[in-house]
Amino acid sequence: MTKVLLIGGTGPTGPAIARGLEERGHDVTVLHSGNHEVPEVAHLRHLHGDVFSDEGLREVLGDETFDVTLATYGRLRSIAEVMKGRTGRILSVGGVPVYKGFFDPAIHRPPGLPVPTREDAPLATEDDDGKSYRIGRTEQLLFDAHPTATHFRYPYVYGPRQLAPREWCIVRRILDGRPFLVLPDDGLSLITFGYVDNLAHALLLAVDQPEASMGEIFNCGDDERLTIRQVAEIITDELQHDWELVGMPADLAVPARPLQMGYRSLHRVMDTSKLRDRLGYRDVVPAREAVRLAARWLVENPPEPGGYEESALQDPFDYAAEDRLVEWWRSAISDPPDLGYVEAPGYGKSYAGPGTRNVRADTRI
Repeated sequence: MTKVLLIGGTGPTGPAIARGLEERGHDVTVLHSGNHEVPEVAHLRHLHGDVFSDEGLREVLGDETFDVTLATYGRLRSIAEVMKGRTGRILSVGGVPVYKGFFDPAIHRPPGLPVPTREDAPLATEDDDGKSYRIGRTEQLLFDAHPTATHFRYPYVYGPRQLAPREWCIVRRILDGRPFLVLPDDGLSLITFGYVDNLAHALLLAVDQPEASMGEIFNCGDDERLTIRQVAEIITDELQHDWELVGMPADLAVPARPLQMGYRSLHRVMDTSKLRDRLGYRDVVPAREAVRLAARWLVENPPEPGGYEESALQDPFDYAAEDRLVEWWRSAISDPPDLGYVEAPGYGKSYAGPGTRNVRADTRI
């Protein structure tokens, strides 16, 4: 029986990882701070201690060793250092903000990350962004200490126990009976997200396939990437709410900043083909179903108004301000000028969908 140390285990993806390890017959020990517990892993052996320092980790681990370590929480630099000689193999979780321009797309010319962004895309330098650089530096230190490590670059995570649940920006407004939702640039930007069960599945595939995954870095995320508008429409349908999705330029759509998750509404799409091709990854929960599940979970487990989750989202839910904005916007677009076109621009001769100009009856295909 393989002896596995799961560092974390009580956060968004931890319970699903623990369940998968148990199903595979592994002997699982969960190491976390002990500040909160979840019933899904309560039956497993637990170690409680400081997972953010070398000293704390050494104190709680004593002289124990493990065949496999999964580091999903804590200070990865300390974990990598302390686990040298204590584990046969380490799998770790970092994040996609490692890439150059993730937080500031204007670093690129023209602005925007490569779409999709591959694992070998340029990483942030210290001059680009200090936080992104530190994420990349931690990856380097991990592989220096454990050359056979497997590292996963998580996207934004959604689903149960997410501490910054983007979907709550939509769900709470529905529960509060709002008549509209403001969307930046009509909500058409794409951002890679990962549902908790899907991300756990990615890690478990690497546990199962050491030869294919050792020494590698993998982007993670749902197979289907939904626009902000699609997420809003799915949640609207799931919760059966009647309201208007009001699109306006992102610079004006101030209430939608927590949905946009960045100062520009550009795409942040990760290339996960390496994970699919090398480890055979496919979503265990399709994205459109996962969004519905995440919304339902929030309805049944609503964050406290003004609590940690809403503070992390930085969404004040200031409906009076939103009402003033939408009233002004509707007034601004209510009477567009006559532009005086003699012949209105078309969509190009190759287009044949709605809005196509009338064509001559004798047109041949």
